[in-house]
Amino acid sequence: MSSIIRPSTSLCQQCRWHPYPSNASLEQAAADIIHEAAISALRERNAFHIVLAGGNTPRHVYELLQSIETDWSLWHFYFGDERCLPQDHPERNSQMAAQAWLQHADIPASQIHNIPAELGLKIASTTYAKLLQGVALFDLVILGLGEDGHTASLFPMHDWGTQTDAPAILAIHDAPKPPPQRITLSAHRLSQTRQLMFLVSGAAKQQAVIDWRSGKDIPAASITPVCGVDIYIEKNLLSDSHELDNK
Repeated sequence: MSSIIRPSTSLCQQCRWHPYPSNASLEQAAADIIHEAAISALRERNAFHIVLAGGNTPRHVYELLQSIETDWSLWHFYFGDERCLPQDHPERNSQMAAQAWLQHADIPASQIHNIPAELGLKIASTTYAKLLQGVALFDLVILGLGEDGHTASLFPMHDWGTQTDAPAILAIHDAPKPPPQRITLSAHRLSQTRQLMFLVSGAAKQQAVIDWRSGKDIPAASITPVCGVDIYIEKNLLSDSHELDNK
């Protein structure tokens, strides 16, 4: 599928927009691309380091990945952000991913790297930052888009950690959505990847997409990997969808 490349006017972000006619077709395409990324990484480096997103859109993509043919012993899972809630709380990103995907596959528990957000901001931040020191580049980062333009737990009017010397982990004390305390990878650390995909669906995301494509300085636009970002999106969220080739 062809796409338009639009650099952000305020950040050096290269976007490739991939519209799909339905949420179901978007989810299947995303699952296929994740599988292909794993195949490539396992062939080239004998390991696959993937960062998972929370939210509703990735949930169905994760369910589609339960039964793919792969060597799960070579996969390593990380999370882009986490809520400071008890370990088994249903609103934890790690719980959603486990229920939708991870507990249904033969993945070594030691290779599912949950953010220990239940330990509090300071300990969780320090622990996860130390863990990530062993990963120079992720193979694939998956992100979503919030109604206000946030991604992971990088919110408007907050520090996104875009500087080259920004810490890998940011402790959020006052998120505008509950719970207020969260742990998130910084924009700089999320950008250290060989491939990055956004999954965007739902009518409530319309204004955020408009802001993003018009060059406004929203958190999603702060993610600037050298490889660029691929945005898999429902076609009806693109007001100028006639500019893009149909799937």
